[in-house]
Amino acid sequence: MSHRPQGESPGVEWPEGKRFAFSIVDDTESSTVENAKPVYDLLEALGIRTTKTVWPLGFTQKPLFGGGTLEDPDYRAWVLELQDAGFEIAFHGATDHSSTREETLRALDLFRDVLGHDPRLHANHFGQAQGIYWGDARLDGLPRLVYRAANTVLRRETHYYGHVEDSPYFWGDLCRDRIEYVRNFSFADVNTLKPDSLMPYHDPRRPFVRFWFSSSDAASADAFCTLLSDEGQDRLVESGGACIAYTHFGFGFAKNGRPDPRFARVVERLAGLPGWFVPVSTLLDHLRARPGWQADPGPRRLGVLRRRWMLSKLRRGRD
Repeated sequence: MSHRPQGESPGVEWPEGKRFAFSIVDDTESSTVENAKPVYDLLEALGIRTTKTVWPLGFTQKPLFGGGTLEDPDYRAWVLELQDAGFEIAFHGATDHSSTREETLRALDLFRDVLGHDPRLHANHFGQAQGIYWGDARLDGLPRLVYRAANTVLRRETHYYGHVEDSPYFWGDLCRDRIEYVRNFSFADVNTLKPDSLMPYHDPRRPFVRFWFSSSDAASADAFCTLLSDEGQDRLVESGGACIAYTHFGFGFAKNGRPDPRFARVVERLAGLPGWFVPVSTLLDHLRARPGWQADPGPRRLGVLRRRWMLSKLRRGRD
């Protein structure tokens, strides 16, 4: 029998009588076997299954952050072990720098050759020119102008071309045909469904993405522990919502081969709560099956979501 949550996420029933849902998108920046494996060993032991992004191709230019790729034998073997253990492996672009369409195609093919399937989920990577509908391309009208102005003031005018058909970085048709979910907005709330009750959703103005989803901001170990504080966990249970925490396990989550003690305490407490702990695509599949879900919520509701994120970003200065 399923539990119908009360409050902020009406209409969502979680499997097995669970009271909330939880997952993680682990951005692969700076991730290596040495610094990320202890984190995944702990999650596996606790029964928490999540999503890890990867870069398929090795670096041919100076990387922005560095880390392992599927062309590294030890890293590839570990990623396959994660998949066998029930973790989802997702796409973070071809590699840790900009890649042409041909390179992105080669990366998707290598992903499929190694993992046995196309990635179901993609997260854009900062600084990759092939980012799809990234930066101000996520917005329309006044929010787009405000976003551009804010980034000009901050001198952060990165441009993205993955959706621009006459660009050498275009791969929109590949994304549409081979990937189901793409991460979009990030919010400060532990219940990701509170600011974005629409996800996953399709935006007809951005046709190369089949379905978008949002995340809760947990970029570093400190931010993760703040988001999932005791109070935050209790609010998540009370709301009956879902948290998709977006973070970087390569950013100090483990030291000397052991998980950070603060992080360990947070996830150990979380695992003891009545949560449904599944990879992100599994969670999104479930949301698509809920009563009343609409693939296209319509321009008015999408406009409200964009404005909500724009205000949040101006306050926090993050994607």
